[in-house]
Amino acid sequence: MGQSVAVFGAYGHTGRFVVAELRERGFRPVPVGRDAGKLAALAAEHPGSEARPASVEDADSLDRALAGTDAVINCAGPFADTVAPVVEAALRAGIPYVDVAAEIEANLDTFDRFAERARAAGTVVVPAMAFYGGLGDLLATAAMDDWTAADEVHIAYGLNSWHPTPGTRLSGTVSRERRGDRRLRHTGGRLTHHQDELPALEWAFPEPLGTRPVIGEFAMADIVTVPSHLAVTDLHSYMTVEAVRDLAAPQTPAPVAADERGRSDQTFLVDVVVRNGGERRRAVARGRDIYAVSAPLAVEAVHRILTGRTRTVGVASAGEAFDAVDFLRALSGHLDVDLNVDLNVDLNVDVDPSVAVEPAVAAGPAL
Repeated sequence: MGQSVAVFGAYGHTGRFVVAELRERGFRPVPVGRDAGKLAALAAEHPGSEARPASVEDADSLDRALAGTDAVINCAGPFADTVAPVVEAALRAGIPYVDVAAEIEANLDTFDRFAERARAAGTVVVPAMAFYGGLGDLLATAAMDDWTAADEVHIAYGLNSWHPTPGTRLSGTVSRERRGDRRLRHTGGRLTHHQDELPALEWAFPEPLGTRPVIGEFAMADIVTVPSHLAVTDLHSYMTVEAVRDLAAPQTPAPVAADERGRSDQTFLVDVVVRNGGERRRAVARGRDIYAVSAPLAVEAVHRILTGRTRTVGVASAGEAFDAVDFLRALSGHLDVDLNVDLNVDLNVDVDPSVAVEPAVAAGPAL
């Protein structure tokens, strides 16, 4: 085995995918978490793994867990509780930190609290290195290419379903409580709170989806990651109605494995369109299982950090830290990516009054 990577929350749904991906890539995963029993069971599934119990309430236990490791990936939500203690431990250990957080407030906290300290320490900290936040940022950065600014960025999520994990539901609750049930959007070059109803629209996805009903202004971590390094006036995001209904329904079950790798049968298409003046550019990614695909995203990030293929130090989103086009190409075994295709997309999305969705749905769930 090669370099060792601590995985905090290793026995969680996404954490298990991360541990498996690390082993497949030749790393030595070090499972870390609060529950010693669950850690031992996971370590038994991966012979040679050294499980290390640790709690965010106990800084010494985190220091012991990260001792001798080369990097840490945080997969444990709610990230509002785990990010700061684990980043602090990573800074003390002098190792890079990556997380899969899609909690908007937790992402903002990471930039606000650790940007200067991580830069001064020469350490790389990459938040939201997952399906939400990381992938959209990489696609937007790749689509913009030589642009450094854009009037609009549109990120449309075409999910055929969304079976949220218990962690997703809990993290979403924490996010909503932090913002007082208000929603966030990026407009006029800054984040603002609002309590407007989310509009029902139609978005013209590339094939095989085609035009589908979506919920507009369904803000995810992209409203933090993309504007953190790109000058974007307005960022709009959309989610297919089927996925929003699944997320809103308390009876929707957690994802169920449908193949030998543990992936569900969920499919996704992420459609990113950027506009600068009268010119538009587009990037599209297709794949399977939003939780499973977060593992290669996070592990590829760690691999590039440890091999010196980063563009900056400190706290940085995926698009700022890495060569976006090269990064996406490296994920060809997990994603089908098309860049700058079908630029005739109509950005004048239409309101569809026939679509009814639970109005209580608020943005900000997390992996």
